[in-house]
Amino acid sequence: MLAVPKRPMVRVPVMGPSICAGFPSPADDFTEDAVDIPRWMAPNPTASFLFRVDGECLIDIGIFDGDLLLVDRSLKPRTGCVVVAVIDGERSLKIIKRRHGRVHLEIANRRMPPFEVPEHADVSIWGVARCNIHSLLVP
Repeated sequence: MLAVPKRPMVRVPVMGPSICAGFPSPADDFTEDAVDIPRWMAPNPTASFLFRVDGECLIDIGIFDGDLLLVDRSLKPRTGCVVVAVIDGERSLKIIKRRHGRVHLEIANRRMPPFEVPEHADVSIWGVARCNIHSLLVP
């Protein structure tokens, strides 16, 4: 039998209800549960949260409806990162891009229209996605 070394685990809260992977929708800040995960997945557990993905705006990069996304609030957002953006008070998953010296929020689903941030929207970055937990089972 193969011996698997014990690795330190950390407890990360699962935020609810879910986070929109599409166009923003209201979401309350509350924890549904907590999950023990390896520390290497969440090196800063006090700034780490799990969100259930709701929507399909990031399917072209492998983030699907129902996945669990580990988000780290201590990471600095950089071009190409998947981020939790708060747009007019509503959380949404987007990819951060820089074009012509300006920061843009984009989606990754060829079947959906491009995402446009409203001109006078209040936008902030809540956290950066560190990893995605995706089930390989067919429902």
